[in-house]
Amino acid sequence: MEAFYLPDPTDPTRFESTELTRGPWAPDAQHAGPPSALLGHVIERCEPRAGFRVARIAVEILGPVPLAPVIVEARVTRPGRSVELVEATVSSAKGPVLKANAWRVRQADPELELPDTVLPSGTRPGPETIAESATFPTAHKIGFHTGVEYRFAAGGFSEPGPAVCWMRLRRPVVAGTVPSPLERTLVAADHGNGISTVLDWDSYLFINTDLTVTLHREPVGEWICLDATTYPERSGTGLAESRLFDEKGPVGRGTQTLFISKRK
Repeated sequence: MEAFYLPDPTDPTRFESTELTRGPWAPDAQHAGPPSALLGHVIERCEPRAGFRVARIAVEILGPVPLAPVIVEARVTRPGRSVELVEATVSSAKGPVLKANAWRVRQADPELELPDTVLPSGTRPGPETIAESATFPTAHKIGFHTGVEYRFAAGGFSEPGPAVCWMRLRRPVVAGTVPSPLERTLVAADHGNGISTVLDWDSYLFINTDLTVTLHREPVGEWICLDATTYPERSGTGLAESRLFDEKGPVGRGTQTLFISKRK
């Protein structure tokens, strides 16, 4: 398969979902990373403005995303001279399954002169120093895990607790296009709960109801790193928090609200 989604040449809002979007929870449902990235793809193409970029995007997961054609639509709901709000939805044949709000912010030109002491700093061991990690907790031969390369600097899918993992796409999000920094980040950021879980995959569900990504800097290059931690509670609610990096240093944060329960 050439991509996670195939655009419909007769309808710019319609995309065919390939098997690369399949998630670990059910054979006929998508991982939330690809449709989140598809939202980013469409949002960036909605009335684009030179000098603006998405600084924050919040994705609400309204229900399972079926492994089927989807309709993705976006519109500017709050225009502005310096900031604007873009809303987008992913819909299946049964109705909306994901929606997103994204703030686009005008970038300073020329760049502001800020003291080095107040700028984010720090790096993680680079992906070139780590062997590829092949284990992914799924019984499906083809799925999301076959479209992404994983390299763990700490932890792992089968190791409970915090983890540091580099990820890059093996295929584009939409066929015929080059994934943008935002698309790459959204695909990676939805892994926070998966790479840092403290619960057994066979005994518990820990499904995220949302994904919020804030980027203080646009990532550079193919690799995105997550330094992730999961915080579960006996109430059945949890939080997965990910510090996001590229090979030059910090780029932002990702958070996911978790629904936690025992498998039946």
